[in-house]
Amino acid sequence: MHGRLKVKTSEEQAEAKKLEREQKLKLYQSATHTVFQKRQAGELDESVLELTSQILGANPDFATLWNCRREVLQQLEAQKSPEELATLVKAELGFLESCLRVNPKSYGTWHHRCWLLSRQPEPNWARELELCARFLEVDERNFHCWDYRRFVAAQAAVPPAEELAFTDSLIVRNFSNYSSWHYRSCLLPQLHPQPDSGPQGRLPEDVLLKELELVQNAFFTDPNDQSAWFYHRWLLGRADPQDALHCLHVSRDEACLTVSFSRPLLVSSGMETLLLMIDESPPLAVEWRTPNGRNRPSPVWLCDLPAASLNDQLPQHTFRVIWTAGNVQKECVLLKGDATCSSPLPPCPVTGVPSYHLLFLSGHQEGWCRDSATDEQLFRYELSMEKSTVLQSELKSCKELQELEPENKWCLLTIILLMRALDPLLYEKEMLQYFQTLKAVDPMRAAYLDDLRSKFLLENSVLKMEYAEVRVLHLSHKGLTTLCHLEQLLLVTHLDLSHNHLRALPPALSALRCLEVLQASDNAIESLDGVTNLPRLQELFLCNNRLQQHAALQPVASCPKLVLLNLQGNPLCQTVGSSEHLAELLPSVSSILT
Repeated sequence: MHGRLKVKTSEEQAEAKKLEREQKLKLYQSATHTVFQKRQAGELDESVLELTSQILGANPDFATLWNCRREVLQQLEAQKSPEELATLVKAELGFLESCLRVNPKSYGTWHHRCWLLSRQPEPNWARELELCARFLEVDERNFHCWDYRRFVAAQAAVPPAEELAFTDSLIVRNFSNYSSWHYRSCLLPQLHPQPDSGPQGRLPEDVLLKELELVQNAFFTDPNDQSAWFYHRWLLGRADPQDALHCLHVSRDEACLTVSFSRPLLVSSGMETLLLMIDESPPLAVEWRTPNGRNRPSPVWLCDLPAASLNDQLPQHTFRVIWTAGNVQKECVLLKGDATCSSPLPPCPVTGVPSYHLLFLSGHQEGWCRDSATDEQLFRYELSMEKSTVLQSELKSCKELQELEPENKWCLLTIILLMRALDPLLYEKEMLQYFQTLKAVDPMRAAYLDDLRSKFLLENSVLKMEYAEVRVLHLSHKGLTTLCHLEQLLLVTHLDLSHNHLRALPPALSALRCLEVLQASDNAIESLDGVTNLPRLQELFLCNNRLQQHAALQPVASCPKLVLLNLQGNPLCQTVGSSEHLAELLPSVSSILT
């Protein structure tokens, strides 16, 4: 037995590790307690650096201790000579590197390095770039390191072309490098600034073609990697629509003026204001509100009109709405009178802002004007001939790839988006077929795809309605799962949503100020939050839905002109005393069918 090494049993090893952990914990707690004591006493000396080094070397994510080190270093800056301070900074940088080797994704460590170098008169930025390159070789998706590299590049004034070349080297080595693709999307607009390209930036055609060739190589090499597909979507994206007043509507019955915009906004918030002027009077002090009464950003705002503005004794009224957003002013004008004129009004005498579209209506209880320019660009924006050619080429390439990879979800989705960009109405039937294939390929995202398909279908329906200049919208039997862009339906009087898969009528439905008939039968509706304060709603059809409780109908009581409500086929109709309860809840509705 002599001369043999004793092999520890697993129980003994576990016990030894437990004792070791307990000992380390005691030392950790003791050092932390000492640091906090010295900090509270104001003893911020080099011993605190030593103590925090022991703790942060094992756990770099202790943010409070990094704060302690900064406080110590700030004090030492005033006490040390330049040579001593340089030595201290060098040691601190070395310590930070050791912490990053422990945890390369430590927020506190990268932040402390930024803070330290920002305080140096002549930091070695070239060395910092090399440090970033080394860490990105280990983990090319370390976004903490990418953030630090962007900081270093900005501080060192590294030309964007050099940083773009750096992303080239990483992408060529591995196409599946999302951070590099993203960095390119930040660098290219800096290298090739385009006027009026919007906040995201767009590229000239020659640069775009070169980037498309690069990204095509990526997704033909690895079609299932999402990095290149996301970058491809950014390349083909287009600038956001311009802010605009989309529609102005005046109702005599409600003595109300309604304005719809191209985006949600919060008026009278300091940055965005609405002014209403009637005839040649100065701006009126009206109270703007949203259709649902909530003081939140909304694309639709309305106000009550003074009685004098609807006086039939006067031959003509001019309603002028001016929207100010930052340094931009836009105006919408509606003339109500017996004469018809197509010439624009002169600039407003108060603001000097010219009118930019005009429509005249007379002899009616309502009038409206709509910006025909925004009608044409509701959901798609005119493409240059070069851009259209590029998109067609991309569509052809993606279809070729889809033939090779018929179950590639990224390829299928990109084909759909390209069709939407080129011509949503022309490709509608083909787009629906691709959606069906995509849903079969990617069943885990079926709900998302159903909602996206619903969004596109509703956009197409609104475009068709705008082109035909009608106020009736039929959306039945389309498999809709969600409703969007309801702010574009301000003038709709009849809306048919029957035979879909809707589970709710959302609050945005309250924007339909002219709606008289709403058909939403044969859905799966459980909530009616959107059927609120609809001033003209007369008939509401909700047959064969999933309304369980009478309380779900409470929003309907706010519709003053509702006379017909059809609830046949809903579970609430089976409850005892349902008719009496509904009559009590909705006393103004003369006909309730259960």
